[in-house]
Amino acid sequence: MKKTEAKERIAKLRELINDYRYHYHVLDESIMTEAAADSLKHELALLEAEFPELITPDSPTQRVAGKPLDKFEKVKHKERMISLADVFSEDEIKDWLARNEKLLGHKVTELFTDIKMDGLACSLHYQNGLLTRAVTRGDGLVGEDVTMNVRTIENIPLRISETSPVEVRGEIVIFKKDFAELNEKQIKKGEKPFANPRNLAAGTIRQLDPSIAASRPLKFIAYDLVTPDSPTHSTAYEMLRQLGFRTSGEDMMWRLGRSGFCGHPQSLRGRSDEPREDGREERPQKPSSSSLFQYIKDLDAYRQSLPWNTDGMVIKINDRQIYKSLGIVGKTPRGAVAFKFPAEESTTKVRDIVISIGRTGAATPVAILDPVNIAGSTVRHASLHNADEIARLDVRIGDTVIIYKAGDIIPQIKEVLTTLRPNHTEPFDYQQALKSQYPELQFERPAGEAVYRVKGESSDFILKRAIEYYASKPALNIEGLGSKNVTALVDAGLVSSVADLYKLTVNEVAKLDRFADLSARNLVTAINDSKTPPLNKFITALGIRHVGAQTATALANHFQSIDNLAEATKDQLLNIPDIGEVVAESILAYFADEDNLQILQELKNLGMKPHYQDTSTLPLTGQSYIITGTLTSMDRESAEDALRALGATVTSSVTKTTTALITGDKPGKGKTDKAAKLGIPTIDETALLKLLNK
Repeated sequence: MKKTEAKERIAKLRELINDYRYHYHVLDESIMTEAAADSLKHELALLEAEFPELITPDSPTQRVAGKPLDKFEKVKHKERMISLADVFSEDEIKDWLARNEKLLGHKVTELFTDIKMDGLACSLHYQNGLLTRAVTRGDGLVGEDVTMNVRTIENIPLRISETSPVEVRGEIVIFKKDFAELNEKQIKKGEKPFANPRNLAAGTIRQLDPSIAASRPLKFIAYDLVTPDSPTHSTAYEMLRQLGFRTSGEDMMWRLGRSGFCGHPQSLRGRSDEPREDGREERPQKPSSSSLFQYIKDLDAYRQSLPWNTDGMVIKINDRQIYKSLGIVGKTPRGAVAFKFPAEESTTKVRDIVISIGRTGAATPVAILDPVNIAGSTVRHASLHNADEIARLDVRIGDTVIIYKAGDIIPQIKEVLTTLRPNHTEPFDYQQALKSQYPELQFERPAGEAVYRVKGESSDFILKRAIEYYASKPALNIEGLGSKNVTALVDAGLVSSVADLYKLTVNEVAKLDRFADLSARNLVTAINDSKTPPLNKFITALGIRHVGAQTATALANHFQSIDNLAEATKDQLLNIPDIGEVVAESILAYFADEDNLQILQELKNLGMKPHYQDTSTLPLTGQSYIITGTLTSMDRESAEDALRALGATVTSSVTKTTTALITGDKPGKGKTDKAAKLGIPTIDETALLKLLNK
C-alpha cells in the first residue's frame, strides 16, 4: 500500500474505532462485536508500524501504557478544585437557599442537580483538541500529573472537536460490576480482595506504572466544564456530552415556585420497555412527585441500581455568573452543596480508646472496635476527633455503639446505646489517658482549639525526627540521610512525609546547598535501594511508639506481612510474648490513624515491598542475648542486627531465660552482677565473633 492510500485508510480506521469506543464506553451501546473492533485495531496497528510517520498522539493505538514513571510532577490548578459543604435534611437545603437569596437580594429560580460520585476527582486539559494533561485534585490548589495513567482510560477521548483550550473535570471510578469481577479473580488467585471501588480507583491512578492502570476497568464521569465558559451548569453538561464525555445522566434543572420545590426532572425509573408507536426511542418518564427533596429520596432508593457508587446528590445554583458571584468560604463555594444520603449503620462494641500522635503533634483519640462490616468494608476503629467529642457522646470502653460511615468512607460513632452499658464503667478521662499512654510527653490545648498537641515541638521538628529514625541504622539504614540532610530536604519543601523520599529526583536534590550532582545521585540511589527491606526493619522504621527492633522482629515473625499487622486486634497483639497493654495500644493507635494508613498506601504505590524471612530454622533461634559495654569490631547496633539475622532475640535486661551476656569494654556493673547471680554465662567480643562466624 502506498503512503497516500495508507494515510486515507488509517484516517477511516481511526474514525470507525473511535465511533465504536464512544458508543461502547460512553453510551453503553455496541455498533459491532468486540472481535470485529479488535480486528480493526490490529489492522490500524500494522499500518502504523509500516508507516510510523503517520502515527498521531490521538490514535487509538496510543492509548496503551507507557514506561513506568519515577515520580508524579506537581501541577498548580488554574482554577481551584473545590470541596462542597454537606447537608443532610430538607431544612438544611432550605436554609442554604435562604442564605444565598439574602446575599443576592432576590430569589433563586433555577437549581441544577447531579449525582455525587464516589471516586477520584481529576481535571483533563485539552489544547488544539488533543488531551495534553490530566491532574488529580490534590489539595485543591496543587495536584499531580497523572496523564500517562489517564490516557489508558477507554471512555476518555484523546481528541475532541473543540480547538480552543478546554478543561474538563470529573470523577475516575470503577463500576460495581467490574469491581466484583476483579475481586473474583483476586480470590481465585489466592490473593486478598480489594477493599472498595473508590480506594482501588484512587490507588490505581496513583501507581507509577501505567500498565497497572491499563489493566483495570477505570471509567471517567465528567461533571464540570471549566473552559470554555458556559452560562449555566446545564448548558455545560450538554457541551460535555457533545464533546464525547460520559456524564451521570441525572443532571437536571429545577425551577422554584412559591410553593417550594417543583419541576420535572428525568425519571429515575429509566426508559420504558414499551416501544413508541412512531418508532422513536422512548424518553425517560417523569416521577410522580415534583419535589426536589422527593427527587433526592427517589435517588436514594434507586442508587443501588446505579453502575457506580454514590453517597449523595450535588445541588448547584444553575446560573454560573450568579454561582461565581457568591464566592467561596474557606474551601467550599456558597453556590453549591452536597446532600449526603443516610450512611449505612451497624452496631459494635468499643474494646479500647487509644490516642494517636499525628505528624503535626496533634493527639487524636480513636475507638478500637470489634470488627464490623459496613458498606462493603471491615471497620475496626473510628475517630473520636477530640476530648469534647468523647464527652459529648459519653463513650466508654465496653460500650455498644452505633457506627456509620460519613460519605461511605470515614467510620464515625453515631450513638452510644447506654441501655446496654456494662455495670461499673467510668467516663473516659482524656488527660489521664494522655499521661498513661505518653508519660514522657507534655500536652497543651491552645486557646480556641479543640485538639491537644505535643507541647514545645513544631510539626517540622516531629517530621524531621520521624524521617531521621526511618533512615537510621536500626531501621532502614539509608546512607547519606542523616540529620543535616533531612533538615535540608524538609526545609526546602521537598519532603513532607517518609513517602516523599521515594519521589525525590537527582535534579531536585542537587539544587540544594549541601549537595553536588554525585552526592545527590548517591542519596537518591540509597533511598531507592531501601524499597525491599526485611519486614522487621520496616516495622522498626515506622517509628511506632514503644516498638523497638526486638518488638518489631516479634511482630514480623507473628504476622509475616504489614497488612496482617495493620489488621491485628488487641487480643492478637497481647498473645505475643513481651507485648503488654501499653505496646498493644500504641500499635493499635498507629494503624488507626488515617494519616499513617495513607502514607503506608503511598509507600506501597511507590514500590515499597517489605519481605518476611522465616527465622525458625536459623542457628540462633530460641536463644536470647544482651550486649553491655563498648565493642571494638563493630557498634552495638550492628552486633544486635547480626544476632537477630541468625534468629536470636536481643533484649535490654538480664532474665532467667537469657542465653548469655555479651560484654565489651566497660560493661554495665548492674547487668554483670545480675548475670552472675542468676548463673547466666558471660562471653566477650572474641566469643561473639566466633558465634557469629559459626
